[in-house]
Amino acid sequence: MKHQALITALLCTLFLSACEEKQGPSSDLVQRRAQEALSAQSNSTVGMPAIVNFAEKRMMKDILEKRDQTIPTITYITDLNGNLHKRCDSVGYGLPYATQYTNPLRMAYGSDGGLNGVVTLPQSDPNGLFSPAVAEATWVMCKDPNSDKVAAVYFEDRVTVSPFPLK
Repeated sequence: MKHQALITALLCTLFLSACEEKQGPSSDLVQRRAQEALSAQSNSTVGMPAIVNFAEKRMMKDILEKRDQTIPTITYITDLNGNLHKRCDSVGYGLPYATQYTNPLRMAYGSDGGLNGVVTLPQSDPNGLFSPAVAEATWVMCKDPNSDKVAAVYFEDRVTVSPFPLK
């Protein structure tokens, strides 16, 4: 059965590729079409999961809404033995250092203005700098222990932020 499905997918790919330009399709196009045919067959054979409660989507919505509030939190780091050490009382859940305020990429078009010359280029942040795509650091709004003020503190340690004390 699996061999028959693979043969069917490959025959469909070859049939579709015959409609391409005289030079023939690229190997990437052939592979993409074969993968699409196999995916379509798997969907029709197995079907989609019977998701009816959308619990994970609801959980993600709740998490995003909690992150949008300035609730009091506590920030910890973990030592090599797995023990938590409180770093500060904080506000919110921290912000990964690589988070960007604007889209990090922009579309650039070739001289013809069409899609033939489209490329993506890096785009600077509003401060004119280019943030890294990945960074192992977090900005946390820590409460100053000597006043009611909060300030952004940069942590290169991985942090745990909780709305209640952890043991």
